[in-house]
Order: sequence, then C-alpha cells, then structure tokens
Amino acid sequence: MENAQKPPVSDVSAGVGLSGVVGLLVWLVICRNWPALAAAFGFSGDQGVLNGPYAALLALFFSGIPMVAWSLCVDKVHRRASTGIDWANPRPLASALETAVTKIAGLWATWAVIAVLYCLARWYWRGNYLFAMELLTALVVPLLLVSIPYVVWLDRYLVQPRDQAWHFGAMLIGREPYDRQEIYHHLRGWAVKGFFIAFMFSILPGGWEMAVTADFIGGVTNPVVFCMALINLMFMFDVQIAMVGYLLTLKPLDANIRTANPYLGGWLSALLCYPPFMLMNSGNVLDYHVNVADWAYWFEGYTALLWVWGAVLVFLTAIYAWATVAFGIRFSNLTYRGVLTNGPYRFTRHPAYLSKNLFWWLSTLPFLVTSHSLTDMVRNTAILAIVSGIYYWRAKTEEQHLLAEDAKYRAYHAWMAQNAPITRGLSKLLNLFRPRGPEIQGVN
Repeated sequence: MENAQKPPVSDVSAGVGLSGVVGLLVWLVICRNWPALAAAFGFSGDQGVLNGPYAALLALFFSGIPMVAWSLCVDKVHRRASTGIDWANPRPLASALETAVTKIAGLWATWAVIAVLYCLARWYWRGNYLFAMELLTALVVPLLLVSIPYVVWLDRYLVQPRDQAWHFGAMLIGREPYDRQEIYHHLRGWAVKGFFIAFMFSILPGGWEMAVTADFIGGVTNPVVFCMALINLMFMFDVQIAMVGYLLTLKPLDANIRTANPYLGGWLSALLCYPPFMLMNSGNVLDYHVNVADWAYWFEGYTALLWVWGAVLVFLTAIYAWATVAFGIRFSNLTYRGVLTNGPYRFTRHPAYLSKNLFWWLSTLPFLVTSHSLTDMVRNTAILAIVSGIYYWRAKTEEQHLLAEDAKYRAYHAWMAQNAPITRGLSKLLNLFRPRGPEIQGVN
C-alpha cells in the first residue's frame, strides 16, 4: 500500500537543483552590485555591472559547483551501481591503457565530425552563435589535453570499459569486433550534445544581461515591467541550469547519457522547436503572431487585471524553470539519464511543456488581433494549436523512449496515471475525444 501511495524514488534529489539556484543567485547579486563592491574594495577603473558574456560563463561555475558538491557529498551519486564504476577494484594501468587508447580515438574522431558539421552549417557563424563558436574553438585544445588523463583514470575503475565511445573507436581502428548498436547510441548522444551545447551557449549571454540589468525596484509600480523582469529572470535560471546539465554528462556523477532517443519522431518534434529548424519564428510556417499584440496591449488601463494576468504568467514561467532546476546536473533534451519523479514531476509527466504552452496561449492571446480580421484570428489560433500539438507529439515520443529503457520509469508512468492530479485529469479529458469502437452485444 505504501508503494502505491508514492512514486518511485527519484534519481535526482531536490537539493541538487536548489543548491545550483542558490549559487546562481549569489553570483547574480554580486554582478548586479559590482559597482558598489568595487568601490568598497578600492578597485580602480570604470566598474559597471557585470552583465557581459564572460560573467554569464562564470555563472555556470557558481551554479555547477554547488550542484556537483551536493551530488557527491550528500547524495553520493559516485557510489551508485548505475555509474558502472567500482572504486574498490581498480585495474592495472597497462590494462586501462588498452581500452583508453581506443576510446580516446573514438572521442577525438567524434569531436572532429562535430567540428566539421559546425563549419558546414552557416547559421553557426552569424548572430548569437558567433559567441558559441568562439568559445568552443578556444576550448578545443584544453578538451583534447584533459580527455587523455580523464579517460585513462576512469577506465581503471569502470566495470565495463568497452562503452559506446570504445565501440566507435574500435570501428575506426578496425582491429577488434564492435557492436553497431553501441555506436548508434554513441553518435546519437553526441549529436544531442553537439547541437544543443552550441545553441545554449548562443543564448546564455542575452538572458544573463537581462537578469543583471533588470530594474526590479523601479518596476514595482508597473505590472508589465515588473512581471516581465521576473519572467526573464526565470528563463535565465532555466538556461543556466540546463547548460550545466549539458556539460556534465559524466559517469562519476552518474549523469552520463545512457541512451539518446532512437525514434525519428522524437528528433523531428524536438528539432522543430529550435533554430534553425524552428518553424514558429516571424514569417515562418507556424508563425502565430500575425497582427497580434500581447496581454499588456489588450489589458492596458486595467491595472488590477494586468497584475493578476502578469502574476499567472510569472507562475507559469516559474513552473517551467522549476522543471529544469529539478533535473539538477542531468538536464538535456532527447536523452535518458535517469528517472526524475519529484518536484513538478509529481503532478504531471511534462510540466515544462504544459507550462510553456499555457504561457504562450495566455501571453499571446492569438484569438485577439489588431487587424480585426476573422482570418487572422482563425489562422493564429489554429497555428498555435498545431504548435501545442507538436509539443504533445514530442512528449509522447519521449515517453516511448523512456518506457523502453527503464523499469523505474514504467513504474513512475503507471503511478502518475493513477495518482498525479494533472496527468489523470488530462487523460480523462483526452479520452473524451478518442474514438470508441462499437459495443459488442451478447458478450458476458
């Protein structure tokens, strides 16, 4: 009975993400108050707020280090069997070198392929992506150098050192048999990292600048300004914590990518939500902003309603950010890195998608148009409904992937269907629209 009342234990504790938020807030306060701090400590020169791209990068350390410390010191994730590591029985160095050389060859070849793809794709060399390319270019040599001692050290303790990277290296070297399925897992996992790390680095500076320069005190008298400042702050938390998750896919932290989504539908539905494949941008196929204004425009002059509506939007954004923070160092799209069952995932299996889509509907109000055109009203509303449908498709393909990978997720999925208020309610609502087969008479 007790097991029926509670979901399976989460692979990520709430303390991981919360410690990252605390560290991030500390750095945010320092950056916002840097002129006063610089004056107090007697720093010379023109000292402004720290809202630049390198301050945004330092924020990754302020959020990432507490999360790593909590994971190791409190949750002791490095001791879990799921890491595939046996710290008590290291292999001889010579034995570790045999597998490490092959694995390093696989890793370096993978990084070379990603680098070539970056060069081929034009969108990586304009706009916000330029910062990401400059940063990744500067990291090439350090990554190559650090990977050697890291792989050799880790291979001494891995129970099965012939992992996905090793199989890819074995295929390239051609001296030992390899498993094609392991190679596919390896390539899909690094495709996720290569695509999303560049994207996340490209949007990191913009969100940080808005958070550091936001006028929270001055905006208290203006519901639109104040609520938008809080919304941008929530999005900054989401991006920063997510970026740490993409970077720390490490086995000693039990945060490695077990598998990436193997289904074509999963990749299509996810990539449609990100540039350059995003179809929701201005003028694109799924642009639902034609002749729309937004909530602030339609409710202008109704101060009380602006405060209430803005508060709802802030709440939805906070849920969205919480859904990312709850992952701690394990956030990334299209991957299986353990099962999360706490936080907002106690109420719905997809809190981020649900809150994001509700935010879009309530902030855009696509059925209200400045042109007073019925065509625009119908088009915008229908297109936003299609966008929400894409996220529903995306959610179902993620469930398909995780249900096939982990018995714990299957138990969580079943528990949510019976106990989670939002999931259970939405399932009943969707069942009303599903076609029913004809009743068979005369069957007992």
